[in-house]
Amino acid sequence: MADDLAVLDRWWRAANYLSVGQIYLMDNPLLREPLLPEHVKPRLLGHWGTTPGLTFIYAHLNRAIMQRGTEMLYITGPGHGGPGMVAASYLEGTYSEVYHDIGLDERGLRRLFTQFSFPGGIPSHVAPETPGSIHEGGELGYALSHAYGAAFDNPDLVVAAVVGDGEAETGPLATSWHGTKFVDPRRDGAVLPILHLNGYKIANPTVLARIPEDELLSLMRGHGHTPYVVAGSDPAQMHADFSGTLDRCLDEIADIQGEARASSGPVTRRPWPMIVLRSPKGWTGPKEVDGKRMEGFWRSHQVPFANAREDDAHRKVLEEWMRSYEPESLFDEAGAPAADIAALHPDGTLRMSATPHANGGLLLHGLHMPDFRDYAVEVKEQGTGAVEATRVLGGFLRDVMAQNMHNFRMFAPDENSSNRLQDVMEVTNRTWNAEIEEYDDHLAPDGRIMEILSEHTCQGWLEGYLLTGRHGLFSCYEAFIHLVDSMFNQHAKWLETTRKIEWRRPIASLNYLLTSHVWRQDHNGFSHQDPGFIDHVVNKKANVVRVYLPPDANTLLSVADHCLRSKHYVNVIVAGKQPALQYLSMDDAIVHCTKGLGIWEWASNDVDGPDVVMACAGDVPTMETLAAVALLREHVPDLKIRLVNVVDLMRLQPQSEHPHGLSDADFDALFSADKPVIFAYHGYPWLIHRLTYRRTNHHNIHVRGYKEEGTTTTPFDMAVMNHIDRYNLAIDVLDRVPRLASTSARARELFRNQLIRHRQYVRTHGEDLPEIRDWQWSPAPGPEVTTSSPERNAPEG
Repeated sequence: MADDLAVLDRWWRAANYLSVGQIYLMDNPLLREPLLPEHVKPRLLGHWGTTPGLTFIYAHLNRAIMQRGTEMLYITGPGHGGPGMVAASYLEGTYSEVYHDIGLDERGLRRLFTQFSFPGGIPSHVAPETPGSIHEGGELGYALSHAYGAAFDNPDLVVAAVVGDGEAETGPLATSWHGTKFVDPRRDGAVLPILHLNGYKIANPTVLARIPEDELLSLMRGHGHTPYVVAGSDPAQMHADFSGTLDRCLDEIADIQGEARASSGPVTRRPWPMIVLRSPKGWTGPKEVDGKRMEGFWRSHQVPFANAREDDAHRKVLEEWMRSYEPESLFDEAGAPAADIAALHPDGTLRMSATPHANGGLLLHGLHMPDFRDYAVEVKEQGTGAVEATRVLGGFLRDVMAQNMHNFRMFAPDENSSNRLQDVMEVTNRTWNAEIEEYDDHLAPDGRIMEILSEHTCQGWLEGYLLTGRHGLFSCYEAFIHLVDSMFNQHAKWLETTRKIEWRRPIASLNYLLTSHVWRQDHNGFSHQDPGFIDHVVNKKANVVRVYLPPDANTLLSVADHCLRSKHYVNVIVAGKQPALQYLSMDDAIVHCTKGLGIWEWASNDVDGPDVVMACAGDVPTMETLAAVALLREHVPDLKIRLVNVVDLMRLQPQSEHPHGLSDADFDALFSADKPVIFAYHGYPWLIHRLTYRRTNHHNIHVRGYKEEGTTTTPFDMAVMNHIDRYNLAIDVLDRVPRLASTSARARELFRNQLIRHRQYVRTHGEDLPEIRDWQWSPAPGPEVTTSSPERNAPEG
């Protein structure tokens, strides 16, 4: 054992040497000549403080994998330890396998060092470019939720998740400890959390490093863990202590899983092991520089001293530091790792830097999908009925779940049933491994509906699940999906970056279903009314994001089927859960969704071209636009109206801006080149202007949407407050069509009177007018409409 630990220490010293070299050097990688100014990078970027702890853990996990043959995935919460993870994958040979120009020799080392945090090189974090990584860690808080997401339905996998003590102060991380109540030892893998306490953040102590140890251990026990502490700074003692502790933890994991898998009865939840590792920040680095404390203090968090190129004294400190690892004994004459170091890793895909679980596209299998057409809602007449679109979707998702009980899960912050998706519970339960009462509803350890009242944890679980090669859906109230804005950012950036990395394989898309949306949050009020997540999503690169606003149940089914089959996107679907009108048969819905937008001929009467185009995107805006069209056709019968409905929001952008974008010719054919366009939109109106500002007729596009007017009121009153209701839309048309200025007085008066009547009625009766509540599409007769005008339809996209 002592000999094993001696070699392990040599591997650790080699990894630390390579890490320091990446931060500081661009030449003379093995210090075979005195260190000169030109050998040092002109800009020093990176983080040293957490790195030696991460390489220490990596070395010990490798030893355990070699001895046990265990599949392991390594997730590093402190993503600033990027140089350490690059060093580890280099020593394992994986780095040279995927980046052929960085060989296991002195030339390869020079390239390895120079590229780090260098123009045209690689980032300083554990980024997508790093083999073995599914977790960048630049933004803190998601190590454990990603780890549990990776462990679900991966029975043979152990996920070692390092939680930095700075990260441990974040809200998302604090909640993700509860993963112990959702992991099933029978069918899932295991997460081994390693809380790495090195005492400091950028400039301050960390909370968990400064509380009494009994308080810390009580906290971990309360989260469902048996904690083991390894603490110190002497390498020999730390190697011995950590090695024994790691073996004990892996034995306990095997015992928990073995007991559960051998039992035919209920499984009793047992505490899972975890490790608290206390080591100095910047361990093995300089103790002091310029008389100031470095090791074990916040000054070692980033680059411990930054003037090694210009300052002779600092350069001497750097050279002495790097030589303290004895590089001449760690690398051979050619510059390759010494034989014993090069051999200290498992073979093939058991290497943590080469595990397919960190390149989930390699493991991805398409879902077995039922035919979504089988769930179609019959539409006898357009614009009639009262159907809960997401309830219809729930029946489809139930059967998707039934056919994919090993690689598909649904995630929701306590909202799966609220969002009308409860039919899925006909084939599975809510995942729950804590105490269950006999009167509880659909709770079971083997459930596949993941509900915890933390959007962050749901998002993190789903990301971990997708990144390791599986599929999922995240449903959420529209207003509160904003809680994961930043997590979405990081995932979208990951998808964008990995598109450009040849050895990364596409993963399943991250699918959001946003319901309980702004226009039907009239009962919860202003706090629940915010459609702005769409704006946030559209900020990302066009080849990653998609946004869909299906107006009824059949279009929702078509869109959902498409999204669940897609790869490497973030798909946002916004759909209401309240009873609503239905517009398109399934055949028509498929055509409409394939095009992404189009003219609804049955609601238009512009045989020879329109006087006005009325556009809509979203279920409530669609209904109000149709109602406005019916009013105008009744009271201004000679007005020629074209109705355009938009399902795929990105079709509004030019082709040059988004793969789904329309050409200018197609856009002008649909929306006209010179007629007023009244656009009723689900979200904030300025987004439509942003998407269409380059179009020929942009000055004539007038958008109505949510403008932060909301309260607890009736559904129609919400529309009125934001001027997206049928009467305001109709008045808008009268204002925008020049020839109506002198002929529309009576119609205008009628519409304004109706708005006054509405206001009085809702404040007296507390509900909408009967003609509003019961409205269905039944337009007044108008000019005969031709439905065979192919030039009006956008091409498929």
